[in-house]
Amino acid sequence: MESRVLSQTEETLIAAASRYEFVLIPGRYDSSQDHWQSYWQNQLPIWQRLTQRNWNDPDIERWIGSLRRLLAPCKRRAILVGHSLGALASCCVAVDHPDLVAGLMLVAPAEPGKFEVEDRVPVHDLGVPSILVASHNDPFMSLSRAEHWASVWRSDLVDIGEAGHINVESGFGRWPYGLEIIRMLVEKADQAFPAPR
Repeated sequence: MESRVLSQTEETLIAAASRYEFVLIPGRYDSSQDHWQSYWQNQLPIWQRLTQRNWNDPDIERWIGSLRRLLAPCKRRAILVGHSLGALASCCVAVDHPDLVAGLMLVAPAEPGKFEVEDRVPVHDLGVPSILVASHNDPFMSLSRAEHWASVWRSDLVDIGEAGHINVESGFGRWPYGLEIIRMLVEKADQAFPAPR
């Protein structure tokens, strides 16, 4: 990791890593080196990242199984940061294994119908604090549908305007504002899961 001065938000997240696991869940095709998830992983020593053999076949059960195996040995609840299909898989794991998850940042979740997973994705409150980050011109989910899912999941909606699929092709590299959203999510998780006195 390069030597540099950390922002206050970065210092806050590093401190929060004593309370939570932080996990990046890429979408289909993984996230390239220029994707914000990769920058964050290289920028801060707090991240674990989902890995799997085949990123090209959008089988949500593969994502869910890989994420469940990653979280199983963890001693702390996790803050999950999922993009696209990875966001949908994160929702499923939060509902299936509520003891493993403290909060969800759902960035540009794909419309479940895009991957034919309507029967798998929860259609109710996710049970943990969550923030859905949406765009006005995301080809994988319209803003009106993002508003619908935020209501269904009881997620706070963060509208970041004309941002495409919030990926490299949309111009999202380092994306420091995304880290600020995670800081807000950590505050919500702290309220939902206060540390024992």
